[in-house]
Amino acid sequence: MNYSKPVLKKHINITDTFWNKKIELIRTEVIPYQWNALNDQIENAEPSYSLRNLRLAKECIGARKDGIKTPVFPTNEWHYKPNGKNENSFYGWIFQDSDLYKWIEAVSYSLQNTADDTLEELADKAIELICNAQTENGYINSFYTINNPDKAFTNLRDHHELYCFGHLAEAAVAYYNATGKDTLLNATCRFADLLCEEFGENGKKGYDGHEIAEMALVKLYESTGREKYLNLAKRFVDYRGTKPYYFDIEHNKDSGEKLDYFYNQAHLPVREQNEAVGHAVRAVYLYSGMTDVAKYTNDEKLFNTCKTLFDDITEKKMYITGGIGSTNHGEAFTFAYDLPNDLAYAETCASIGLVFFARRMLQSDFNSKYADIMERCLYNGILSGMAEDGKSFFYVNPLEVHPEACKKDSRKSHVKPIRQKWFDCACCPPNIARLISDYAEYCFTETDDTFFINLYQGSEINNDKADIKMNSDYLNSGKVTVSIKVKKPFKLAFRIPYWSSSFTFSRKNPFIKNGYAYFDIEKDEEITAEFNPEIKMMKCNSNVRENIGKIAVTRGPIVYCLEEADNGKNLHLLRLAKKPKFSFDGACITANGYREEITSKRLYTEYDDAFEKPVRLKFIPYYKWANRGENEMSVYIRY
Repeated sequence: MNYSKPVLKKHINITDTFWNKKIELIRTEVIPYQWNALNDQIENAEPSYSLRNLRLAKECIGARKDGIKTPVFPTNEWHYKPNGKNENSFYGWIFQDSDLYKWIEAVSYSLQNTADDTLEELADKAIELICNAQTENGYINSFYTINNPDKAFTNLRDHHELYCFGHLAEAAVAYYNATGKDTLLNATCRFADLLCEEFGENGKKGYDGHEIAEMALVKLYESTGREKYLNLAKRFVDYRGTKPYYFDIEHNKDSGEKLDYFYNQAHLPVREQNEAVGHAVRAVYLYSGMTDVAKYTNDEKLFNTCKTLFDDITEKKMYITGGIGSTNHGEAFTFAYDLPNDLAYAETCASIGLVFFARRMLQSDFNSKYADIMERCLYNGILSGMAEDGKSFFYVNPLEVHPEACKKDSRKSHVKPIRQKWFDCACCPPNIARLISDYAEYCFTETDDTFFINLYQGSEINNDKADIKMNSDYLNSGKVTVSIKVKKPFKLAFRIPYWSSSFTFSRKNPFIKNGYAYFDIEKDEEITAEFNPEIKMMKCNSNVRENIGKIAVTRGPIVYCLEEADNGKNLHLLRLAKKPKFSFDGACITANGYREEITSKRLYTEYDDAFEKPVRLKFIPYYKWANRGENEMSVYIRY
């Protein structure tokens, strides 16, 4: 397979107002806030225990070295709360270490964007703590190190050791790339070497219950060149779903029918899977790792499986916002076209994982649909997961919210009408921080002879092909101007956005293939692209039962929504006019519509035409909702 590689951040300077504001917010507000959260210093917020656990793990290791017997605590639960009797036990969720690892990764990318001695010193302290919690054989996991080291690697299905390792590896590579410091990378390699012994050619044929180790091992291979890490990633992929089921062996079960293997994507060997199932985050993390393994091992069958799974997600199981995982039961995919608005789970991490998957697919299959999905998720279902001040977060990103229902209907208790300061299960906040800090490396890819523009924002790029400057008015007028100072001849490929029904280029007759417009560049020149970010009324496939007779309003890559703050209560009574007369003020969209008047207090009455009053409706970008207090929200409106 041919594949492209990302243009590295060190060659990119993002000058775009929209994204620079987000990236700088992460550096100056979000990362320091999250450090305080990890230290349990946010008032009225759920405690993390992350740093507390690692400090205690260090003490346990020291005590054992001195011959002191440490207490043994249970290892058969997912969540451990202080109860006054076990103050020396692990606290929190069993995967609590991973929150700190994602925070370090966010710091790493932020340091590549902007030097910050304060953040680097904090990261160094965190890394010292992690390394002090490493056992003699290389193992790092505060849960087992504290509660019972003898139980390590005995419950891969549930207890997230390989998941925590995966986030550790990604953080270690990112910090090494940002600073050149290899302390964490070396510690991680020691842990990875232990995994190679445990699960290598002569080891257990196990694999993780919560995937990420696969793509993390590939990242470690890319950084170190050690093929054993790639080989282990391939083994994890190859073992999954084969019989006898490893999780049956691990849990002394007779038959895989007794366990929900769909939840872990372990119901079939991966090359036989043709539908995205189970826990949505786990799924897209696995598919990302599969894509990586397919690329480096030239496994065409595995890559074709990834294509099938990607299309299944994006054509049958994805919300218009880029949200995936429609049910809170198992945080999972359900079935094709099952996309309820008010019950939606659409975990922030799941959209982030879909971006990881799309990015990897794009590098191996030069098709704009992958960058289209990255853009859809980034501008909608991911940004919605963080408040505009960076200090509160959504775990769940619904498309319709009625605050009273969230409080009184247990089916909707997972939906929050306002963002939370923190979560005891806090995977999403540091995930947002690391993705946005790393935004630049999602924008451009290249092969030996082609430079691809995948995402549009003001930026300056310096590489071996050319010095490229992009002035972007993408979100407003759809106009982008690219100035090129050539170093050697190459092809320049512009993505044609999925939402642009018409487009023009100042240089005529590009070669168009798979959603990219290609130009041969041999001399200094300037090319202007004009896309058309017109306001559109988008409908769902008719199999999406909840949205028959409804539309969503979009403009360019942005999905819009109605909020009670602008349109009053009972958004379900609103209807868009047949001729809406849309207007756009640079931020919001207004349109003509109607509000149905409630004319009877009786529960049932004989049908009669509704009495409606004309109103002017206001739509705001979906990612901005819930920044003005608790109120109703809806993406879809009757039409």
